[in-house]
Amino acid sequence: MGEVQVHEVQLQVLGEGARETNQWGEAALTNKKPTNGGRKKYQRWFKIVLYTVFVLSGQAIATLLGRLYFEKGGKSKWLGTLVRLVGFPMLIPFYIHNIAPKDTTRNNDVVAHSNQPSALALSGVYVFLGLLVALNSYLASIGLMYLPVSTYSLICSSNLAFNAVFSYFINHLKFTAPIINSLVLLTISSTLLALQSDSSASGGVSKRKYAIGFICTVLGSAGAGLFLSLNHFAFKRIIKKETVKATMEMVIYQSFVASCATVVGLFAGGEWKGLKSEMENYEMGKASYIMNLVGSTVTWQAFSIGSMGLIMEVSSIFANAIGAVGLPIVPILAVIFFHDKMYGVKAISMVLAVWGFISYMYQHYQDDGKSKGENLNAQKDSPPDQVQEVDK
Repeated sequence: MGEVQVHEVQLQVLGEGARETNQWGEAALTNKKPTNGGRKKYQRWFKIVLYTVFVLSGQAIATLLGRLYFEKGGKSKWLGTLVRLVGFPMLIPFYIHNIAPKDTTRNNDVVAHSNQPSALALSGVYVFLGLLVALNSYLASIGLMYLPVSTYSLICSSNLAFNAVFSYFINHLKFTAPIINSLVLLTISSTLLALQSDSSASGGVSKRKYAIGFICTVLGSAGAGLFLSLNHFAFKRIIKKETVKATMEMVIYQSFVASCATVVGLFAGGEWKGLKSEMENYEMGKASYIMNLVGSTVTWQAFSIGSMGLIMEVSSIFANAIGAVGLPIVPILAVIFFHDKMYGVKAISMVLAVWGFISYMYQHYQDDGKSKGENLNAQKDSPPDQVQEVDK
């Protein structure tokens, strides 16, 4: 679930002004092909359901596989990081399909800009954010190595609180009552877990390693919150457009940079030397070792595709909400498959985290409704042929 921080992670909050469906385009399509309206509606809902399954199952399975890798003998933190990122080529067919024959704008109030960012500026954005993704993924990998998966996933929920704080300074987010409520609840949730940092609750690891895992997971969550805020800032101030094409290019190029940085870390740190021995000594056998790594890579990318699909079919708000729904899934599955202890404090922490998620999403739902109203009023004042041009 750490990639609710990173992959996800990337896709969760591209900004409060995320893509809304082009109302003029929908109306024109309906008028031209009224007989196909019902079929298109069912096709759209089928896609939404499919993408939702990708998000929920990808997030849960990838996190559990990551923990299984470490529990059964995996020791490479860099390899645990790489499987989160290296599957980005799977997004390329999805990218080609969704921009052909033309790209559709994601936000009606975004106007085509004649002054496009320079290649140097774009490269700088991709490299900086890509390196931040790699760092966040590495910290999350350390957390997953030392913490019970249920504890890890609950701490990851604090990324929304960090996102709100960073957005206040970077994107001038207003602190409303639901946002403040969310900050308080998510902070208390993580604090309760910190107070219960005994070795018996952490699968037998030492208190020192538990503390390291806890601190790294919190730092990774903070980095994820910073990443989301900077991503939004980059779209608004540098890229200056929020099209499907621009969004997917951001994800793919960032993942490429992050993957390259992780490979460098794997070789520079010398962990690559122990991978053969690690595979041979893996408790479940070589085949299971390889299947675990491949499965982790595929499921993280399934999560990414699902999140991207929900952003394009509905909105970033809806994609965030689905990610929030998946919060209780990982701890519950961890109790079933890893026999994690769901003691009283951890159960209370999970309830507070879910409550904080709901409060956070409620505020974004209100902002989303306000944005829709403003967009609709703007459309009434403009003829259809003046709706922004398609970005090729």
